[in-house]
Amino acid sequence: MAAYPADVPDISQDDFGPASKDGMRHKCGVFGVFGRDDAAVLTALGLHALQHRGQEAAGIVTFDDSKGGRFFSERHMGLVGDSFSEEQGAISRLPGRAAIGHNRYSTSGRVVLRNIQPIYADLAHGGFAIAHNGNLTNARAIHRELVDNGAIFQSTMDTEVVLQLIARSNRNRIEDRFIDALRQVDGGYAFVALTNGKLLGARDPWGLRPLVLGEIDGAPVLASETCALDAIGASFVRNIEAGEVVVITADGVESLTPFPSLHASPCVFEYVYFARPDSIMHGRSVYETRHRFGQVLSREHAVDADIVCPVPDGGNPAALGYAEASGIPFGFGIIRNHYVGRTFIQPTQTGRQRSISKKHAANKPLLDGKRVILVDDSIVRGNTSAKIIQMVRDAGAAEIHVRVASPPIKYPDFYGIDMPSKEELIASAMSIEQMTRYLRVDSLGFISLPGFYEALGAGPRNDAAPQFADHCFTGDYPTRLVDRDHDMARKEQQLSLLDD
Repeated sequence: MAAYPADVPDISQDDFGPASKDGMRHKCGVFGVFGRDDAAVLTALGLHALQHRGQEAAGIVTFDDSKGGRFFSERHMGLVGDSFSEEQGAISRLPGRAAIGHNRYSTSGRVVLRNIQPIYADLAHGGFAIAHNGNLTNARAIHRELVDNGAIFQSTMDTEVVLQLIARSNRNRIEDRFIDALRQVDGGYAFVALTNGKLLGARDPWGLRPLVLGEIDGAPVLASETCALDAIGASFVRNIEAGEVVVITADGVESLTPFPSLHASPCVFEYVYFARPDSIMHGRSVYETRHRFGQVLSREHAVDADIVCPVPDGGNPAALGYAEASGIPFGFGIIRNHYVGRTFIQPTQTGRQRSISKKHAANKPLLDGKRVILVDDSIVRGNTSAKIIQMVRDAGAAEIHVRVASPPIKYPDFYGIDMPSKEELIASAMSIEQMTRYLRVDSLGFISLPGFYEALGAGPRNDAAPQFADHCFTGDYPTRLVDRDHDMARKEQQLSLLDD
């Protein structure tokens, strides 16, 4: 599919593009199970375990071959437990022995029912439901071409682009039509899809977004993280490999490798922020990795202090690692209200600032008069950090030293991470010294990129073929960024017209 010219007006940017103020990225959770009478119940439990990956909406689609091969769908705003509890009755409306589910996290501020997944369509070869974690970096270009050729879209999700491409494929088997569609897209993705008697799973050729295969009493399970397998009592079988497509039927699991062999580069931000601490990512404990981040931080940025405090909850494991390595006592100097969502995702600056005051409270007796080391998992815009630092100072801290368990984030992500534009990233706009003054702290230290790779247990970074997608730190993007390049070209064109 060709990119459209720079003078064509943009379609809705709900999920497609990086042009908005807050980036409009989303990270989501997907789940699927095949061959269980309680498929809908297991999917709801799996989505509940993946709730951290999406808190705005949730959906489940089931296939029931006992009712003439019918699909059933329930999609709701809000948390999994609010929509799929026994009292709500949604589970009773989802019969069938196969199911897929999705948790949604968008940043556009326009979450509507039509943009809740899984999405479903009746195709020539039968029904097809699909759920997606990630972002397609050429979705808007494909969307424009499809619309120009008569396609009608019901949502503004890049996921529907894949559904449209499947519908247009002239291949016979549904898995081949699915692969045909995947060949035309770029970006990071983990898909689960449900058809008549088949559960499909797919992971992008770089392995940017996670997907694992599990098993419960012989029934195959697909999930974004291993914590979802644990939640339903399933055992971990293996990771879905980069570029792999799996076809699950009553005969078992078939593995297809339709894409050229590429250098797998899982997204490193799963270890920094996204994944639940009790998950295992590519053989690495997320908790233990974050703990090692703190240990390396202590070595690289030592400072005399009285207490090490995490910015909860993301900074907890790294703060423990820092405290243990440094011998400085650990304490919860900041208390988090777990009934408030992440400020990182708020669609407006005002909303973020209001959420900060609701989300965190200073533990004044622990901070008053102390030299405090605050350990956080990352700093993005810097707004949340500035508010928390002021809160700690107001609680009487004598000194504040901030330590960050990831390298400075200087570049936006285009593969499904909520991330503002490059201009809004504080580390892109300021030096360490400038950030120190802006945040009004006594010192500021980020883990180095070599130290980060050491904590990952990956050895030195190979510049020619990095083991991880670390583009947020380095600007080394593994794929084409068609839509981003279009935005830049159009912006340059507009500036050129102004100059003229």
